[in-house]
Amino acid sequence: MRATAPSGCLLTEAVVSAIDTQTMIERITSNADLEEGMAALVALHPDWQPIVARTGLPPLRLREGGFPGLAAIIVSQQLSVASARAVWNRFVGVFVPLTPERVLAATDDDMRLSGLSRPKQRTLLALASALVEQRFAFEALERASPEEVHARMTAISGIGPWTADVYLLFCLGHRDGFAAGDLAIQEAARHAFGLPARPKPVELQAMAESWRPWRGVAARLLWADYALLKRREGINA
Repeated sequence: MRATAPSGCLLTEAVVSAIDTQTMIERITSNADLEEGMAALVALHPDWQPIVARTGLPPLRLREGGFPGLAAIIVSQQLSVASARAVWNRFVGVFVPLTPERVLAATDDDMRLSGLSRPKQRTLLALASALVEQRFAFEALERASPEEVHARMTAISGIGPWTADVYLLFCLGHRDGFAAGDLAIQEAARHAFGLPARPKPVELQAMAESWRPWRGVAARLLWADYALLKRREGINA
């Protein structure tokens, strides 16, 4: 197959393939990707060595994307794992099929039966409207940088940086995604790097600049280290 450049000249298959490769984002899709990123982080800064030694290989935590994936992230915000699972089961039991059109057609009874809070209802309605009106498209995120993903997602009312970060990391699997606003990551960074206080999002974001292009692995390692930290605190309590 061949393609035509804007100037009218024909591009060979090899050139088209090279262009496609350059525009594709780098993804974390396997344990081999995690291992590569862990080695790169240790090479970048020796402080990562004890973290990697403690956590071992962190979970990939990849999940479904698109409307169902983002809806699940919105529903689970600020809830325990058990509570999020219960509310999600109620939600998907009401909204069949789970599509933007079905959400926009929701009645007051639908929303009440779903168990969603009012703010989450408004966020899902805003997302559904943006998709149906073609002001937002998940396909456009596939080749976007983390900054572009943030800008496009947070333009939707109710979707904040944390939601965009989680989608970027676990639905898109972006290699350089990060979640500087996540409290667990902040606390893990404070402990792991001997900081005097939990870093603010802007401070952690600045620190993470030196971890590019493996911030997605750094985030997973810090989450894993936080889980170990809480487990140790439980044992010592």
